[in-house]
Amino acid sequence: MTTAALPIFPAAVAGAHTARPRWERPALAGLLIATAALLLWDLGASGYANSFYSAAVQAGSESWKAFFFGSSDAGNSITVDKPPAALWPMMLSVRLFGLGSWQILVPQALMGVATTGVLYASVRRQFGPGAALLSGAAFALTPVAALMFRFNNPDALLTLLLTVTVYCLLRALEGAHTRWLVWAGVAVGFAFLTKTLQAFVILPPLAVLYAVCAPTGLRRRLGQLLLAGGAMVVAGGWWVAVVELWPASSRPYIGGSQNNSFLELTLGYNGLGRINGNETGSVGGGGAGGPGGAGGGGRWGESGIDRLFSGNIGGQISWLLPAALVLLVAGLVITWRARRATDSVDGMARAAFLAWGGSLLITAVVFSYMQGIFHEYYTVALAPFVAALIGMGVAVLWEERGSASAAVTLSGTLALTAIWSYVLLGRATGYLPWLRWAVLVGGLLAAVALPFAGRAGRRMLQATAGLGVAAALAGPFAYCMTTVSTGHTGSIVTAGPAVAGGRGGPGGMMAGPGGAGGFGEMRQGGPGGGQQPGGTPPQGAVPPGQGQGGMPGADGRGAERPGGFPGGMTGGGPGGAGAGGAGGLLNGARVGAEAEAALTADSDAYTWAAAAIGAQNAASYQLASGVPVMPIGGFNGSDPSPTLEQFKEYVRDGKIHWFIGQGGSGAAAGTGEDGGRRGGGGAAGPGGGTSTEIENWVKATFKESTVGGATFYDLTAPTS
Repeated sequence: MTTAALPIFPAAVAGAHTARPRWERPALAGLLIATAALLLWDLGASGYANSFYSAAVQAGSESWKAFFFGSSDAGNSITVDKPPAALWPMMLSVRLFGLGSWQILVPQALMGVATTGVLYASVRRQFGPGAALLSGAAFALTPVAALMFRFNNPDALLTLLLTVTVYCLLRALEGAHTRWLVWAGVAVGFAFLTKTLQAFVILPPLAVLYAVCAPTGLRRRLGQLLLAGGAMVVAGGWWVAVVELWPASSRPYIGGSQNNSFLELTLGYNGLGRINGNETGSVGGGGAGGPGGAGGGGRWGESGIDRLFSGNIGGQISWLLPAALVLLVAGLVITWRARRATDSVDGMARAAFLAWGGSLLITAVVFSYMQGIFHEYYTVALAPFVAALIGMGVAVLWEERGSASAAVTLSGTLALTAIWSYVLLGRATGYLPWLRWAVLVGGLLAAVALPFAGRAGRRMLQATAGLGVAAALAGPFAYCMTTVSTGHTGSIVTAGPAVAGGRGGPGGMMAGPGGAGGFGEMRQGGPGGGQQPGGTPPQGAVPPGQGQGGMPGADGRGAERPGGFPGGMTGGGPGGAGAGGAGGLLNGARVGAEAEAALTADSDAYTWAAAAIGAQNAASYQLASGVPVMPIGGFNGSDPSPTLEQFKEYVRDGKIHWFIGQGGSGAAAGTGEDGGRRGGGGAAGPGGGTSTEIENWVKATFKESTVGGATFYDLTAPTS
């Protein structure tokens, strides 16, 4: 590889060691500002986003014990089914600025900006500012990234930490720097405290890369890896040790586990169960693959090598994925002549391809074949890996464009991207049909002209390259604009417009009212909850002045607002269009003013103002009233917490005022009958019977009343 300055990618590969061009700092500032604007635009439209996590944020803002454990409620009855690291920034924000949509979601948006910056810094060191800008833009315009960095699931922090891990690993490789390798271990440790075992997926290729390629002796390399492993264990293990050593009687129950153990949660429901489908306590009670049989993915979509390209999943992440795979191969071929050690320019370039490419491949394989719970938004973890390979690969091929093979590869990659964008844009019926053809024609024209444009002069070459970049990014840009112009709430959310036949989770991608390309009347649709016509949120659903909507359809994406970017939709799936999905566990309840008043009356006299089966249901009442509501059975309603005897003891001690039943208009969407199964709270798993036992005892023992359309039982007023 040569290191001569390039028209578009100046000083590629040697870029970290050259003077910064005058345009670099303004361009970087523009990239970060544009990313921030994209992620912050109308951020409050999503309201409390995933109420399951927002309720925990509220609890942690009021109780330091809830803050530490990640409890769902300030009474500390049960934790969320993840470790709490992703909640801590949001909890601190709410402690400082009060409870509200922006206070919860702004930290997530800032993580997106930070990820863009880290990605830029990493790519620039070996490939120059032009490649880094392209990588940053490709990442920011990945639809699933535009979604998840505006949402409050743990995936935002996880993606940032995975990007930091690769950055630190590459810095360590530059000179066998122990300090940077230890920082990589720390990043992985905190990623574990964000989403448990998913943090470890990229470790094998990165550890092997360092063990083989670091420019120092084998004994020192292995010693450094042991130190980094120790740092990882300390960074991720301190919290686990405290939780496991803390007396179970004085801490909240570990949500998502069946034996009140975080280690069980890590290895089971959140760990190997995601791989083999045996997720005890999950929807349907586990079993490999769920409905549909082992080996097929069942209710979570068909597994296989094409999973990331199929249905709705393709539109989340795969716009540039084929190009990234081609560019990975091309980059490795061009840099393969470098020595094993990374103490050369070409050696570090090859190491970068191996680091980002290895992380992409192993994560993609795991996502493609996992039999357990899989949602489309998980693919955000792939976004920085894809984006890095795009910038690096284009820079290397551009630098080698004098070679016929490099020129043909670059043109072919552009043509492939244009054709694939044409296919993806066609999956959403009626979605910007003109754009589909513009991307195809523009991309193919640029691909054909690129090998010859240099003969017509530098301006023609740059114009052709600019047309190619615009064609490659136009599709994901459109999906991003659809995403940010639509509010997203609930547990299963997707980016972009509605896509028929989407796979990946309950509440699939069937178009509902205001579907793809339509302009519905409601920001968040679906019976039993959601934004009311005209943009007025359900009373009591959000704090006054916030103006955010309530519950969406099953897929978490509402119909588009009049005059907005096309493509919003109401839900579909198991509960029917707009239903709560999977028995209603994916979305919460609609809370009226009367119910809110009942919860807040004399609430200081109780540890929990109420109890309700399923965390989403309880979260809705907790967020509306601002008082603790116990989520019986955790997220799925299937955790054995509390037991019937424990619940009876709480009632005898006067710690709970109300029990909120599952019937009535105030119940979670998708619950069709009083006493019916909600979120697995019947037969979903070992704990399902516990939820049913509690509900049956309450019905037989206490007075029933209707409060604001919801069924309430006064636990201070027994029937006899």
